[in-house]
Amino acid sequence: MTQSTAETPGLALDQIGVRFGGLVALDGVSLRVPPGRTVGVIGPNGAGKTTLFNVVCGFVAPTSGSLTLDGRPLRPRPHRLTRLGIARTLQGVGLFAGMTVLENVLVAAPGKTDRAMAALERCGVGSRAQELPGKLPYALRKRVALARALVSDPRLLLLDEPAGGLGAGEIDELRELIEGLSCSVLLVEHHMDLVMAVCDEILVLDFGRPVAHGTPAEIRNDEAVADAYLGAAA
Repeated sequence: MTQSTAETPGLALDQIGVRFGGLVALDGVSLRVPPGRTVGVIGPNGAGKTTLFNVVCGFVAPTSGSLTLDGRPLRPRPHRLTRLGIARTLQGVGLFAGMTVLENVLVAAPGKTDRAMAALERCGVGSRAQELPGKLPYALRKRVALARALVSDPRLLLLDEPAGGLGAGEIDELRELIEGLSCSVLLVEHHMDLVMAVCDEILVLDFGRPVAHGTPAEIRNDEAVADAYLGAAA
C-alpha cells in the first residue's frame, strides 16, 4: 500500500507511525488525497482515525514516516493550516455561542463579509446569519461550521464525522453538499452509506494499522472488512 510521494499532487502520507509511550496509535499508514478527490477513512472506535486527522493538522507529530503536499515536505502547524489551503471541521460544531452565525464564519475570514455570506448561502443557512448559533437546530449548526471551513476556499477540507447527530434526511443533504465541493476532501465518518456514496476511495484502519484500501466497491466486497466492520455497522 506504500505509494511514492515524489512529485505527487495533493496530500500524501507515507508510512506514518504514531506512538504515545508504549501505545501504538498508527503504524505504517500510507494515503493519498489527490486534487478534487474525496477519500474516506473508516474503522471501529480506537482505530486511529482521529489521530490521523491530528497528524495532518499538526496537533500530533508522527514518530515515523513523512507527509508531503504537492511533493514537498509538509510539517503542518494548526495556526498555519489556512495558509496551506487546508480547513477542518470538528466532531462537534465548535461555534462561539456569544457571536452570531455570520460572526462565527468571519472568524475564519476577517473582514470578508461578502465571502462569509456566500459560504453561508452555499450551506443553506444564509437566512440565519444574524442569529445566535445556540438558537439553531443541531443540523443547522453543523452547516454553519461547514461554512466556516469553506469560507477560506480551501484546497483540502478535512471532515471529522460531519454526519454525527444528523437524521437520515439531513445526511442526504450533507451528501449533496459534499458532492458539490470542488476541493479535495478527507472524510472520517461512521455512517457507511454516506462514505460509500461520496468517496472515490476508502482506507480502513484497525488498531492503527491499514487493513484495506480501495474503491467503495472494493471495500464493500472485501470479506474481511465486511465481517469485521461493515457488518457490525449495519
